[in-house]
Amino acid sequence: MNFDEALMKYPHLRAYVDKIVETTGRPPQYYEKPTRDLGHLKEVNLIYPTRLPLFVHIYIKGKTREYNVIEYVLTEEEKKKYDELISILLELAPKLKIPENDDEFAQVIVKLIDEYTINRPQTMPEKLQQRKVYVEPETVEKFKYFAIRNLVKNGLLEPLLSDEWIEDIHSFTVGNIYVVNKIFGMLKTNVTYKDERELVVYIKNMSERIGKPVSVSRPIVDGVLLDGSRINIVFADDVSIRGPSFTIRRFADKPPSCTQLIAWNTYSALEMAYMWLALENGMNVFVSGETASGKTTALNAMLAFILPTQKVLSAEDTPEVQPPQEVWQRLVSREVGPEESRVTMFDILKVALRSRPNYILVGEIRGKEAATAFGAMQTGHSVMSTFHASSVGKLIQRLTGDPINVPVRFVDNLNIAVILQAVYYRGKFLRRCTAIEEIQGYSKEIDGVITRRVFEWNPMDDSHTFLGRNNSFILEDKIAERQGLTDKRLIYNELDLRARILQKMVDLKIFDYKEVKEIIWGYYANGVDSLPFRI
Repeated sequence: MNFDEALMKYPHLRAYVDKIVETTGRPPQYYEKPTRDLGHLKEVNLIYPTRLPLFVHIYIKGKTREYNVIEYVLTEEEKKKYDELISILLELAPKLKIPENDDEFAQVIVKLIDEYTINRPQTMPEKLQQRKVYVEPETVEKFKYFAIRNLVKNGLLEPLLSDEWIEDIHSFTVGNIYVVNKIFGMLKTNVTYKDERELVVYIKNMSERIGKPVSVSRPIVDGVLLDGSRINIVFADDVSIRGPSFTIRRFADKPPSCTQLIAWNTYSALEMAYMWLALENGMNVFVSGETASGKTTALNAMLAFILPTQKVLSAEDTPEVQPPQEVWQRLVSREVGPEESRVTMFDILKVALRSRPNYILVGEIRGKEAATAFGAMQTGHSVMSTFHASSVGKLIQRLTGDPINVPVRFVDNLNIAVILQAVYYRGKFLRRCTAIEEIQGYSKEIDGVITRRVFEWNPMDDSHTFLGRNNSFILEDKIAERQGLTDKRLIYNELDLRARILQKMVDLKIFDYKEVKEIIWGYYANGVDSLPFRI
């Protein structure tokens, strides 16, 4: 749909654009689908659709950085009639069959609105027979939109959660909500709560819907929204000084592929080829970095490298990992309820050892469950996890210190540490793999762990350097040996071949996760003969 078609079909969009033209003197540019290269613009004035009838207006000029939701608008008269209609629906609710899912719930609402609205004034006999709300036909669509938005979906936040370009949503008080847009960074939205009471009611309702009711006695809650987004709520005023607050982290329905991360230069093709060999051969890997550095995104992208025939078990506090393997056992901790009914990450990992998975995926290691994870490594299970540490040195410090307390002699069960950082580079906010480190072993002489850096990021030219050629402990002494290579250096030929395969996919713009996965798994089955292109 082009801009003219959109303006003609959606009067609320036309009204908004007319207002912008009146204010700024020029209409915004229209993009059916914005692209990341727009991020370099210093001034931005554009509109794009999200989930119709929703649109977004991005306006950046000087210190002004705005994200404005464009949705239906109800007049004061329409608001009164909408409230009347909702009252009728709520009166009917106890008499209706309980919908089995949200889609069915939405269908019921649409049917009831059609039944209880009328486009002409009712006569008295009609009123006595069945009370209906008199509205114009075009207003009915608005009522359906707001009823589904507020009763089925996420209410005031639904327009933000409908935008695939939003990464984080931040609400710190009654004022405007802020978002982190994947292209334009932090922006102030026009979405706001009218007062603290509305905010408190919203937070309570949302926490109850996710099964973790928040209260003054339980002021901090972590949970998952219906769309898979992760939410953290801080409720009590004495904890969140400016009032109730929350942060939502969005996750894509389909994770970015390894080739997409290469195209973004988060990794080089050679780095991903290295991880391909590592995960195929059961290496234990921690993806480590600071908050919002892209750890879970990277982990999900790399899961396509695990052999399709292997059993994968995921253990998480909040479900985020999405392995493509068919044999996948998904376990989530339960931290609420009576003490005897709680299931911790430590409990889950103990169960995992009895379940005989080939790979154990731990959403994040942060406590005593680390001892069980390292115990799993010692007994031959492969483990992959995310971890909060900005370097391999800090990773080892955190593992061996309180409250995790993994003995330093056990750390060499971990094979590889992938280090990620969110960097502000030449005016752009980027995520980069700054290093890949191999854990070589424990040294009694230094009473510490010997590591070897095989890749590092060069901020001078935004490039990734391979330091481990003919010097990689994991490739030569672990993987080449496991594959029975008489000349260990031959493993680098395989590394280079896989890097060329990945780079070819990038060149051909093969970024879809499923398509990339099928090419990788086809290579496992039939080598280069399975590739849909020449290398």
